[in-house]
Amino acid sequence: MATQDSGNNQVKRGLKTRHLSMIALGGSIGTGLFIASGSVIHQAGPGGALVAYAIMGMMVFFLMTSLGEMATYMPLTGSFAAYSTKFVDPALGFAMGWNYWFNWAITIAVEITTAGVVVNFWLPHVPSWIFSLITLVLIFAINALSVSTFGEAEYWMAIIKIVTVVIFLIVGLFIIVGILGGSKPVGFSNLTYKQAPFVGGLAPMLGVFLVAGFSFQGTELIGITAGESKDPQTSIPKAIKSTFWRILIFYILSIFVIACVLPYTSHNLLGSSEADIAMSPFTLVFKRAGLAAAASVMNAVILTAVVSSANSGLYASARMLYSLSLEGYAPKIFKITNIRGIPMYSVLGTTIIGALTFLTGIFGPRVYEFLIAASGLTGFIAWLGIAISHLRFRRAFIAQGHSVSELKYHAAWFPLGPILALVLCVLVIVGQDLTAFAKLDWAKIGITYMSVPLFAVLYFYYKIRHKTHVIPLKEVDLIPKTKSESFEE
Repeated sequence: MATQDSGNNQVKRGLKTRHLSMIALGGSIGTGLFIASGSVIHQAGPGGALVAYAIMGMMVFFLMTSLGEMATYMPLTGSFAAYSTKFVDPALGFAMGWNYWFNWAITIAVEITTAGVVVNFWLPHVPSWIFSLITLVLIFAINALSVSTFGEAEYWMAIIKIVTVVIFLIVGLFIIVGILGGSKPVGFSNLTYKQAPFVGGLAPMLGVFLVAGFSFQGTELIGITAGESKDPQTSIPKAIKSTFWRILIFYILSIFVIACVLPYTSHNLLGSSEADIAMSPFTLVFKRAGLAAAASVMNAVILTAVVSSANSGLYASARMLYSLSLEGYAPKIFKITNIRGIPMYSVLGTTIIGALTFLTGIFGPRVYEFLIAASGLTGFIAWLGIAISHLRFRRAFIAQGHSVSELKYHAAWFPLGPILALVLCVLVIVGQDLTAFAKLDWAKIGITYMSVPLFAVLYFYYKIRHKTHVIPLKEVDLIPKTKSESFEE
């Protein structure tokens, strides 16, 4: 599979500050907010949902500041996988990289499948696989042209999502005070309706932590883009700083508005999906305000979110495969770039895997479900890698005689921030399905936690084969830029 190294292994710094800021701002706005937020309120009540999202949001904020500190000091396309290799153990970097690549390659198939379902809302008699294929071709074209094309596409898709949320918050506020949706103000009575604000106590809230965590996945993409940012020392901190406000405004306020307008007991909040856009809490609120075309509008926005996720997924997985090749963890062919600085073999290889996974969904649904289950916890494992790498980076930085004042960007609340994020990640991973453990349902345990043994196999395979060890702090490579990782301006 390997081929001779052409010597052209450089990506180009084509992402502007506005691209990175909007990628960070719109990165976690997707079906988790537009659809799953309703079931979260139904399950844990408005108070439980708000607390769960606030805690998960705080964890993600700490993780992003950790990633921001490393990315501004050493901007690498491989992001946290490359940092795991340099600051912790090459075996950890190997496992992190392949784990993350696998996660996004499978996600591409999930998202293009979802895109087909979403378009069926308007054209129900046309086979959904046709729209899925069109989506795959579209995101391949965007990623194959140039990194600036990818940045521009994500910029405008993020704007569509952000504008939708802003309008939703304004409309929701008008409904609450009585300007829209009837002569009588809705007020805040639904926040304390029946068992609200906290429904069912602690257990439902813990379940919501998992949903909230999945909703925020994708925020770490900002670290992957660092290697192709024109000015990472300026744009990365700026994008990271917006993370906290994004989480606060978009998620917390949206859930607050939904909880005020719709009681948690509403069956419309339960089990909504892309196939039934009429049950999206956003659609329900817009309809309450008298917007007749609410379902079509939200369907278009959700289609934008799905295409954006697939587009980001192809970018992230292709760049991770490129980075793995640079580190010697993948065949050499994947580090070759074209004249536009695109690692085309990585983009093409990842697209093929995404397409094959999509085909299993049509011809082998059991295989498809297995692959989805296998990628389930990989995002949380990646976040664990960020926290561990940052703790090691700081310790090595001090051990080698450096001062924290030399860093152009400082992570928030170090070391409490990454330690808290690490603990919460472990709790979320362990708590995925405690009921299955209580009932000793081994089949369910195997499906839910499949990502963990797969990651362990990757880690120990590389560690045993190459006899790696945790790098001593004074031997950690803190050189910001090496020849093999240089970039064209």
